[in-house]
This record gives sequence, C-alpha cells and structure tokens, in this order.
Amino acid sequence: MTIVASLAMTSSAALSAADLRAVIATYGELLRAHKEVINRLNVYPVPDGDTGTNMTLTIESVMEELNALDESPTMSEVCRAIGHGSLMGARGNSGVILSQLLRGMVERFRDGTEIDAALVADALHHADVLARQAVVRPIEGTILSVARAAAQGAALDTSSLEASVRAARETARVALAHTPEQLAVLAQAGVVDSGGTGLVLLLDALCYVVAGDALPEAPPLDSIVVNFHESAPQHGEGDIGDLRYEVMYLLDAADEKMAAFREVWAGIGDSIVIVGGEGLYNCHIHTDEVGPAIEAGIDAGRPRDIRVTDLNEQVIEERWVREGWAVQPDEEVTPPPPTAVVAVVVGDGVGRIFRSLGVRVLVKGGQSMNPSTADLVAAVRATGSSQVVILPNNKNIRPVAEQVAGLVDEVVTVVGTDSIVEGFAALLAYDPDASAEQNFAAMRDSAAHVVAGEVTQAVRDTTTDAGEVHVGDWIGLGAHGVLSIAGSIAAASNELLSALVTTDHELITIIEGDGATPANTRRITEFLGEMFPSLALEVHHGGQPLYPYFFGIE
Repeated sequence: MTIVASLAMTSSAALSAADLRAVIATYGELLRAHKEVINRLNVYPVPDGDTGTNMTLTIESVMEELNALDESPTMSEVCRAIGHGSLMGARGNSGVILSQLLRGMVERFRDGTEIDAALVADALHHADVLARQAVVRPIEGTILSVARAAAQGAALDTSSLEASVRAARETARVALAHTPEQLAVLAQAGVVDSGGTGLVLLLDALCYVVAGDALPEAPPLDSIVVNFHESAPQHGEGDIGDLRYEVMYLLDAADEKMAAFREVWAGIGDSIVIVGGEGLYNCHIHTDEVGPAIEAGIDAGRPRDIRVTDLNEQVIEERWVREGWAVQPDEEVTPPPPTAVVAVVVGDGVGRIFRSLGVRVLVKGGQSMNPSTADLVAAVRATGSSQVVILPNNKNIRPVAEQVAGLVDEVVTVVGTDSIVEGFAALLAYDPDASAEQNFAAMRDSAAHVVAGEVTQAVRDTTTDAGEVHVGDWIGLGAHGVLSIAGSIAAASNELLSALVTTDHELITIIEGDGATPANTRRITEFLGEMFPSLALEVHHGGQPLYPYFFGIE
C-alpha cells in the first residue's frame, strides 16, 4: 500500500477541506489493501463474500467525484462530492450503510471552513442517527454497533481533535471485538463483523491525517480462519438468511412518497436500507419477491440502475471459490506453449476436464462469483505464454475479460463463451502452437456450433412462455429462456432435450452437477437412446452447484 506521506498532517486543532479530501483518499487505499480480508470475514447476513468489495467500490465512486474538483476546493464542494459520490456508488448492504454514514458526517461539515473536535463528535453522532434511520430493522453486532461506539467515543474527549478521533477509533475497535458476542453467526464462524472492520479503517485514516498515526497493515489472507458450515444455521421467522434475492436500485421519488414505500418494503423483505433525500434515494433489500420490490419503486417514482443478485447462488459458489480464484499450472514443470488458455470454471470436475483439454490456468468463478479484471490479469501472467486465449464461460464475465488485453504485455483474445459447454466445444479447436488470433477464430467457430441447455430448480413463482412456474419446479433453460417445466429433474431434462435436439445433431455432452444421480442420468440417456438413436453421448462429472445437468448439443 502506497500512501503519500504528505497526506498526514502534524497534530492540528482542525481539519481543512484538503485534509478531509486526504482522509477519503487514505481510506480508499486502506480499503483496497484490506478488501479481500474483509470479504473473507463476511458471514452475515449471508456469506456472499463481497463486503470489502462493496465498500471499496463505494469509496472509489467518492474518489471519482473528488478527483473531478479543482485543486483547492471549498469545504462545501468536498462535502458535496463525498455525499453525492457515496450515494450514487453505494454497492450492497454494507456500501449503502457506509454511504449514509459518510453523508451524515458531511451534512455537519459542509457549512464551515474547518472541522474541530466538537464538530467531529457531532458529525459522528449525526451519522449514527441517520444510518440507523436508514435501516428498517437495525441489528446489533454489525457496522451499526461500531458506528455508534465511534460516535460515543468521539464525545468522550473533545479537548483536542487528536484526542477526539483517537477516542472514536479506540471505542470502535472495542465494539468491533465484541460483535461476536452480539451475533451468534459471528461467534460460530469465529470472526468479527466485516462491515464494522471496514468502518474502523475510516477512523484509522482519520487518525493518520489528524495525528500522523501509523496505518494498519492488512494481515495475510490465509491467517483469517473462518469456521464455515456446510449447512446454514437455523434462522427465525423473517430472518434475512431465509431470503433469496438482493435487490438494489436508485429511486427518483418525491420525499413524501417514501414513507409508503418503506412500509411496502417492510412487508416483503429484510436487510432494508434506504438512504438519500431531496428526490433521490439508494434502496437495498433482501427478499423473495423481486417483482413487488421493483413495483414498489415504480409506484413511488422512477427506479433505475436496478441490480438483482441471487444470494443462494453466491452462498454455494463462494464456498467453492473461497479456496482461491486461480489454479496455477501443475507443480510438475512444463514449458509454456506459444499460446495458452485461461478459463473461468465452477466445479472441480469441470476444472479437471478443462485441464485435460489443454487449459493452463483455471480461474474459479460463476454466475454471481465473478472474478475481477485483476484476477484474470494475474491468471494471464501466470501462464508464462506470450499469447493467451480467455474463455469466460459466462456472459457476466465476458465484459471483465475484454478489459484484460489493455492491461498486460501478452497478446490476449477473448472467445465469448457464455456457458461451460461452449467452453468445452471451443477447446476442441485449440492449437497451442497457433497464434492467439488464429485460435480465437477457430475456437469461436467451434463454440458457435453448440446448443447449450441446463436444468435447475425454480425458487419463486413466475409466468414463462413455457407455462406457469412454481417454487420447487424443475425447469429446463435454453438460450432464450425456460423451455421445460416438470416435477422431477429427469422429466425437465428430457422435455428440454426434446425442444433442443434435432435430427441434424450428432453428439450430446452431459455434464453432471450437484443433484445429479445415476438414476436420473440413466433416465436421460435411455430417453435419448429411444428418441435419437443415432446420437453419440458423452457423460462427464462436473460438480457444478445449482445445476444438476448442463447439456451441450452438437
């Protein structure tokens, strides 16, 4: 971590606008350095592993606003940039709460030219109040408890700015250490709250700029031991651990509409955080009812930048991914080929098959656990080859993969595979001695010949072109949506294959995932043998979560 030494000021009675800007810059550096540690700590409300990422992205949005200011902005301009940047860039539950805390602080700072000890204490108190108002059901043992402790600590000693910020930091650290006593899930995992950990770094940044205190170093990631449990702990009625989706959006709405909006949301979900004002709000909820959550926004005003995340997918994929993003080449030293392949995969079996087809470096990830650009850059460099082809194997990962070429010295091409079976097909045309461009053309054409299908279980009622879907139904998905609905895995699979397979096809690859059984696989292969006797069949064990079967039809 590199932080410009000039950011730290000699102990002073007040913070200027430039100092406040330096606090945020320092905080951004600290979050980036500690991001993965904070992610590892995140086991509540669901182990989605993204608290550090969300807090970092929120502050990066603030920094974009600050960087757009003149070299010597006023206190009002700095505060406006912090407030607007955090509101617009807030990501996830932790990011939204952090946004409200920052906005609460700058509401007190913006009308003056300097920030003294009394004003810091008042600002932290105001931030605590606003953050708790934003959360429909505040829960102790979270970032909210740490924020309250910081406010109380700052008020204990306002004899000097240095004394006040240090007291805020120390009481916040004590509160963070006590979070496992307040939340059973933290005690069970043996960790402190992740959001609170991220908030303490803000106080570290404040003490650094005010008094020149040393900044904390991020501990090694492998030193963070989390007692994950394969079976989720039991939750009480309405607990957020029972809810499937995270819904977030910005809402343009008249302030007087928000009371009714909050009431509707309180009836359909939990982990509700709504921040903003003066016609613009950032809204976050965990719910099983995605449609009503969005419709409530339409009733109140105009929702935009809508993001829906399947938390159950994140739980399952995070358990598989947390062992590490990149799987390096075999320990047995082999010379790198002229052109290597990097592939994003989920499931140990899928990984083994990809390695057998020539992939040099695997990056673990899937629909919700998307690797970052940095993860893919590291994987490209780990190949040791001067030319690399990337197989994203998911449409959500393709845009990230497309950024890699501009960040590395290696020649990189991306074959836009949207599924594991397309990745398989692409690898059949891979030639390690050909150039990346030549491989791109051949592998793209090979992937294009595959018709992909998959089977999973519905988690909510909905209406599709194939008919009514109810929770618990097994559904078959093609490129354009739901094609089959049935009460069993085998029936949904066979109906899906009936819709996808034609007499022109020659080969079907079946990839078994979690939920696949020998009996179901036999029912599927027997059906194909009867209906399409000329088809060749290949069955592989992939081990992918959530999808008992992937199908590749060629």
